[in-house]
Amino acid sequence: MHRIKYIEPLVMLATLSRWLVLATITGGIVGTGTSLFLLALQFSLNHTENIPLYLKMIFLPLGGIMNGLILYYGYRHYTGLKDSTIAAVHEQSGKMPYKTLPIKPIAAIITLASGGSAGKEGPCAHIGGTIASLLGRVFRLRPELQKRIVACGVSAGFASVFGTPLAGAIYGVEVLTIGRIRQDIIFPSFISGIVSFEVSKLWGIEYSYFPMTSLFDFSGIFFFKMIIIGILCGLVAWLFIELFEQSRLLFRLIQLKYRIWPPLMPFMGGVIVAILILWIPTDYLGLSLPIMDRALDGEQVSYFGFFWKMLLVAITLGSGFYGGIVTPQFVIGALAGNVFATMFHMDPALGAAVGMVAVVASASNTPIAAIFMGIELFGMNMGIYVVAACLSAFIVIGHRSVYPEQLVAYSKSIWMILHPNIALEKEDIHISYDLLRKIRRMQYFRKHRYSKIK
Repeated sequence: MHRIKYIEPLVMLATLSRWLVLATITGGIVGTGTSLFLLALQFSLNHTENIPLYLKMIFLPLGGIMNGLILYYGYRHYTGLKDSTIAAVHEQSGKMPYKTLPIKPIAAIITLASGGSAGKEGPCAHIGGTIASLLGRVFRLRPELQKRIVACGVSAGFASVFGTPLAGAIYGVEVLTIGRIRQDIIFPSFISGIVSFEVSKLWGIEYSYFPMTSLFDFSGIFFFKMIIIGILCGLVAWLFIELFEQSRLLFRLIQLKYRIWPPLMPFMGGVIVAILILWIPTDYLGLSLPIMDRALDGEQVSYFGFFWKMLLVAITLGSGFYGGIVTPQFVIGALAGNVFATMFHMDPALGAAVGMVAVVASASNTPIAAIFMGIELFGMNMGIYVVAACLSAFIVIGHRSVYPEQLVAYSKSIWMILHPNIALEKEDIHISYDLLRKIRRMQYFRKHRYSKIK
């Protein structure tokens, strides 16, 4: 033991040096891969964003059938590893299938170019995780190191798509498990995120930031309002997850009951969205970034705007289109926060900023990454308000997530019982006996008091 304390710093220095090399290589290659995807996406959007309404109504079902065919035939004969970064870390020793790498990016471009309501970060995280997994095989890394490098790839992809390297580094680690962050992966994830971000800038990818300068001295009432907005945004995130899950379940039941050919399901989703945009503004199609920018600029937005976005995203992704699910959370959060701030007689731009990251903190169960993102996007002076809203939203949503493969390390409440280190989709979460006993006792006293009065 006496000798180890002199050797350990050298071992740690070697570890640091190794991760500097591996994370830099990973970030550079992932940054290039995600940049090529983002450039291809922007090129396609430039040709379809401003088309007439009747063409959008035609493109949506067309994009649906193309999505269905690509995903169906791309994975039809594939029975190997799961094509999921979270599953790769938890179940597959960091291994991902590289032969299916182009399927999801191509499907996402078709989804967004045809008007499907989705995000762009999903393909970037997929590209990052797959490239990192492939690099791990090339370098013949041990399973534990293979898991870590996949997390680095996810962080690099997230940093590249949003221009938030700090948030990207945390996100790639935090998204794996609810209630626990692996500190051993943070450093390489941070390095890969920084490198990926810088490489993307060299490729000409542009990023938007929204520094908030209208803040005033700290006020207890104002801080409390931020907590309330966080709670409301957590409930909005809960509704979003519920809509998404029920939509996916409904399309699945229809497909099984009527034995519909699977590629036709996103076609049906495209038809439904095409009909809905006869009443719902087309602002909520695609990425919806312009309407999010208006909310962040403090302009008045529709009180039902966040619901329309949730509905279109639920139908688009639930029917079988492929796309990211974090960008929609940004839009939903910004619209909801703008509305709630207006109701509380606050600056709607400030509410939109806080709501934007609060919904991500709750729906993705990544409050720390969301806090860093708020600081990177809106400035350090937003820190205390972002923390209040993100943590409130994270607790209120409970044990729900847009990522059902997330593991749960700890319960968010002592009144909720669960088995640790099991995926959310397989969890058996229930109310504790102690709380049930208290509820029954209150019901008994209430009933007894009412009978006396009667």
